[in-house]
Amino acid sequence: MKFALILALLLPTLSFSQQTAWFADAKLGIFIHWGMYAADGTSESWAFHNKTVPYAQYMSQMNRFTAENYNPAAWAQLIKESGAKYCVITTKHHDGLSLYNTQLKTPQAPKQKNWNPKYPLSTTYQTPAKRDLITPLFAELEKAGLKKGAYYSLLDWTSNDYPGFYKDSSRYQIKDEPQRWASFLAFMHGQIAEINTQLQPDLFWFDGDWEHSETEWQAAKIDSIIHHTNPNAILNGRLKSYGDYDTPEQNMPVLHPDRNTWELCLTTNDNWGYRPQDHHFKSHFELLSIFTECLGMGGNLLLDIGPKADGSIPSEQIAILKEFGRWTQKHSAAIYGTIAGLPYGHYHGNSTLSKDSTVLNLFVPSPQGVNPDKLNLMIPIYIKGLKSLPKSITLLGSTTQIESHEVGKISWSSVPGTLFLEIPISAMDPMISVVQIQFKEPIQLYRGKGGFH
Repeated sequence: MKFALILALLLPTLSFSQQTAWFADAKLGIFIHWGMYAADGTSESWAFHNKTVPYAQYMSQMNRFTAENYNPAAWAQLIKESGAKYCVITTKHHDGLSLYNTQLKTPQAPKQKNWNPKYPLSTTYQTPAKRDLITPLFAELEKAGLKKGAYYSLLDWTSNDYPGFYKDSSRYQIKDEPQRWASFLAFMHGQIAEINTQLQPDLFWFDGDWEHSETEWQAAKIDSIIHHTNPNAILNGRLKSYGDYDTPEQNMPVLHPDRNTWELCLTTNDNWGYRPQDHHFKSHFELLSIFTECLGMGGNLLLDIGPKADGSIPSEQIAILKEFGRWTQKHSAAIYGTIAGLPYGHYHGNSTLSKDSTVLNLFVPSPQGVNPDKLNLMIPIYIKGLKSLPKSITLLGSTTQIESHEVGKISWSSVPGTLFLEIPISAMDPMISVVQIQFKEPIQLYRGKGGFH
């Protein structure tokens, strides 16, 4: 079987554009939701939109958004230590507060006195932070060799020129006041142009597109604004038909997303932004299991953290990122630059392949809640339909060699047997181990129904 046919068998297609090549290889990114909502720990923007918190009370959080302990260099180093290759941060959420130095003023509703409308609605002018919070982080990310992603909400529930405000009401209908909508578009497109020129992100992560059509957003114009001066920037798939990769949210897809390139965005607890009462953090094992699931389907994980209003990162999230760093450093050969692993039916677990298909990496969950030093036990795994003979089988991060034997091979049939392996628990990683199988040539798989053929 030729190499091209092998790859066609393993993935729908491997045609990644030059722009998305780095993203497809990155595998792990860190999402940062940071804004005024961290002051009181309300839900980001949705708190007033859904009427759980009065709008004036929500906006008063700007007065307590200090960023006094914000250390962008420390943030960048923690992100790099986690094994992430890119970072996406909220430059502006649905509440309209910009964390970068926008020069565009937000129209304030006549009866609202929540900020000084003589100045832009940004952390520079409307919060005690009194500065652009994105530019210094992007500078530190560049120093650390990490790609920079700018989250931007297309909608803006605070702007008096935007139709939507509360979930059950609107300021106006576009068909009735087209000039008002045109004014909002000029503002929104202008902010995207500012971000593009001031911050020069490698990635735009749009949100909020559900409230209007592609024509109403003028998505083609947005794409043109970005790529005219930043041709290599990639866009997530939340600009209607535009976008370079899919972004399923929270729930792991069962089937491969429509676009070849994709990421799962996932919270570390139950919320995107900082919520002091939310201690329901996912375990390290759960998060790494989801990460290997993404890897096995050829996707990325965009893992979210929510810093406090003072710029400090919750200790639980620091611990999660450090554990990711330990695990990714140990198993880097099975993560970065790999492609989706074995098709369904060959191995009951997640796996990745090297791009030349000569190396197969099997992710094996380790027993939890036991002391491996006291267990002289083995974890059995098996692979079906493997026509290629292994050159070597090792446990990454260990000197342990893995023994294997084939079961069910019939001499007069071309159908391969089942390859059984046993992994000593005492040598396994505390979370998830990686069995790496190397072949002399690109892996060949049997995809038939058994019997004589």
